[in-house]
Amino acid sequence: MHVVRPHVLIVEDEPAQREVLSYNLEAEGFRTTRAATGDEALLMVAEETPDVIVLDWMLPELSGIEVCRRLKSRPETKSVPIIMLSARSEEVDRVRGLETGADDYVVKPYSVAELMARVKGQLRRSRPAAVGEVLTYEDITLDAETHRVRRGTREIKVGPTEFRLLSTFMERPGRVWSREQLLDRVWGRDIYVDSRTVDVHVGRLRKALTVHGDGDPVRTVRGAGYALG
Repeated sequence: MHVVRPHVLIVEDEPAQREVLSYNLEAEGFRTTRAATGDEALLMVAEETPDVIVLDWMLPELSGIEVCRRLKSRPETKSVPIIMLSARSEEVDRVRGLETGADDYVVKPYSVAELMARVKGQLRRSRPAAVGEVLTYEDITLDAETHRVRRGTREIKVGPTEFRLLSTFMERPGRVWSREQLLDRVWGRDIYVDSRTVDVHVGRLRKALTVHGDGDPVRTVRGAGYALG
């Protein structure tokens, strides 16, 4: 079964640190992209929104604090978890980092194992299905670990692609997803799929969810995409 790995963007100007972080995150099952400067990071996020950002405070030219401030001020990226890395251990610096919008703050030198745990912790909040959490929306329950979906008391049979679609919708109820965003999240950027394929699979998901006469929870937003609720 094709699995879309959670995506972590590493923003770190020291090549050795970038390599160590990337190696360890990839070994834990993440997909990583890397940026050496703040400007490069902003461009990469505009191209593809990551699931978590590991961001160094001390970057050349545009600082990590400024990158964090800009990302948190934009509606499309404000909910992306940011873990700030810094050699500044003073409480005032930690407070400044968190007040700028960072979701977590890790002081250098750090333990790689601790950072991995913190990345997973942030991912649990932003993409719970990716770490095996059980999701619920109204009378629908999705268990990412056992790969089962229930509606009320009945188990619903869905294919692997429909399962990933539903977990994406259930992680952010009410959010409108464009076809392109769903292609990235459900199929992955490394696989070419026609955007109309999204419509086909949304149709299959709707059919599965309403097979017992229940209402259709998936909403079509004309000209924009799809949403749950």
